[in-house]
Amino acid sequence: MPDLYGNWAERARTFRTLSEAKKELAKAVAGKNPNGAMTLTQWHERHWSAIEASVRPGTARAYAVAWRKRVRPTLGHLKLEAITSPLIETAMVGWDCSPSTKVDALALISRLLDATRRARIIDYNPAREIRRPAQDASTSPTSRALTMPQVTRMLELIPAGVYRHYAAALVFTGMRAGEATAIRVCDVDLAQGVLRVSRSFSPGLNGELIEQSPKSHKERQVPIVKAFLPYVDEAMRDKEPDDLLLSGPNGGRLVAANLRRAVDWATIRTALARPDLRVHDLRHTFATILFDAGASAPDVQAVLGHSSLQVTERYSRAREGVARRAGAVFDRVTARGYGTDMAHRREGSGL
Repeated sequence: MPDLYGNWAERARTFRTLSEAKKELAKAVAGKNPNGAMTLTQWHERHWSAIEASVRPGTARAYAVAWRKRVRPTLGHLKLEAITSPLIETAMVGWDCSPSTKVDALALISRLLDATRRARIIDYNPAREIRRPAQDASTSPTSRALTMPQVTRMLELIPAGVYRHYAAALVFTGMRAGEATAIRVCDVDLAQGVLRVSRSFSPGLNGELIEQSPKSHKERQVPIVKAFLPYVDEAMRDKEPDDLLLSGPNGGRLVAANLRRAVDWATIRTALARPDLRVHDLRHTFATILFDAGASAPDVQAVLGHSSLQVTERYSRAREGVARRAGAVFDRVTARGYGTDMAHRREGSGL
């Protein structure tokens, strides 16, 4: 049987009779799947098409990169029956990438091993025992949000036209870049002051844009705030209902990479003193501003299209001041005299 590090080790056992020994040997042989000697690379070649067909194109692309750069070089040579959770954890330590990229690789391993478990090649999936890498505090959504003066400065630095419209849509609606790209003129409801988000464009394995449902697979509405309304009016001008609201200079589909190239994103980063600013941080900005303005967590969840309230609450700063508020309560009590205050309470309660 394999030890903790995937090496095969023999374990001696004694039996009272030859008959007992033969029965135990028969059990061991019967319980061992001959496909267990297949390597993870061989299983990946056999099962990859099923995984690719079951996930979104963007996810499949991330899995393909994770396999090529991380999983295959470190674990691909191992036999399926020899893969253990310590081996996976050791491989993860050696991957030089962000926590979210490690999560993608771990998710791929788990999917591959889940399939081997369902095929009864292995008894359990060791990848499920591994805790996901924690995100760094520096990647907190609220820490990545822009201030309103920074938002204003960013839009001023982007030349008037389609790219400024696109950036304004991302920061004033909180839509994902692919969702904003897929909005059509008919999705604009000026009477209700909302945009209907029902589709998204995502890159396929070869970089082609594929239209699909939003990440949450649910249609939702996002508000047309006053700051965004002028951009909507300009973008709708002279367009038909089925035209893209936010199309490129030649009518093509916009993506985050187009925006970065067209507006000299490095210059914007320098001007805002944010060398790590990403296009996706515009979505973080919208969510953080909503919370700061007093919006409820369920409302923010609905507008952003999050699958769970737990994800949404990462944008709330409510816990940031909890220590300060708790300390203030304590100071007020001790300033009055804790023993005296408690005696007054007992007298008032008739104890």
